[in-house]
Amino acid sequence: MPETSLSAQEFLAIADHTLLAPGTTPDELDTFISGAASLGVARVCVSPSLLPAASHGREIVTVVGFPSGAQHVEMKVAETARAVADGADEIDMVVNRGLVRAGDWAAVEREIRFVRAACFGRVLKVIIESAALSDEEIVGACRAAEAAGADFVKTSTGFDPAGGASVHAVRLMAATVGGKLGIKASGGIRTAAAVRELWAAGATRFGVSGTAAILAEWDGAGSSAGSVSGGY
Repeated sequence: MPETSLSAQEFLAIADHTLLAPGTTPDELDTFISGAASLGVARVCVSPSLLPAASHGREIVTVVGFPSGAQHVEMKVAETARAVADGADEIDMVVNRGLVRAGDWAAVEREIRFVRAACFGRVLKVIIESAALSDEEIVGACRAAEAAGADFVKTSTGFDPAGGASVHAVRLMAATVGGKLGIKASGGIRTAAAVRELWAAGATRFGVSGTAAILAEWDGAGSSAGSVSGGY
């Protein structure tokens, strides 16, 4: 558990300000990214079909195999290569949950390795959809991601009905990777209290869409159980 509190500026440095709503137009995207620059976040996470886009000085994160993760690995590799060509700095891939639930760890690792090769030199995060997995499956997915050379494991897409980030999942993921990978918490993180809970549990990056609202109530936020809810 971190020994010091997380400041608003430190949060901005580890927040992926997120816009993944279907139907977003290029003009809406540009407004969003310019607004992210005004907020002071380091990076934005947006849909791959909207790239390339003016970054306004932000790093660009995009998603692959989103949101189900059920695509063939060849499709994820092609999507990754296109995202890199279109200027993505970081890739958040959704793992094939069926392979995870089947315990086919060799296949899970193989899939991640192929995507890793397609975005070599970029940051790769593996979305495991933790709310839909057992503890044993979470541990196995994290170990496969580490073995395949990923940089982060990520809790959730924010689009699954099972829910988003939880303190329990983040704590388990952090204990499993032991600092060798980062932990991105995403899905249902809507308050500064939730950010602080998840950071204390071991999160090192956050996927958030309501960044401005979180910042607005930062100084008055304490810690309250149950402040993380489902949804992005």
